[in-house]
Amino acid sequence: MAALPFIIFTVLWGGIGIVLPIIVPKGPNRGIIQVVLILTGVCCWLFWLCCYVAQMNPLIGPKLDKHTIMVMAKAWGDELK
Repeated sequence: MAALPFIIFTVLWGGIGIVLPIIVPKGPNRGIIQVVLILTGVCCWLFWLCCYVAQMNPLIGPKLDKHTIMVMAKAWGDELK
């Protein structure tokens, strides 16, 4: 189930970075438009991937004071001493 968002967004940004540059009409700025589309697809996918992975295993957890921890432990039936 965790692979579904990865697949969806990879297909989305892959389409923008791979498919769209192929169908750009001929013209004097075709190469520039193709490079812009490829860079957009790569950068947006990489930005999304970093945000997605950071949420899967956060480096910084919530900081709770001692009173809050004691209340939570009591509410969950595991009293701390």
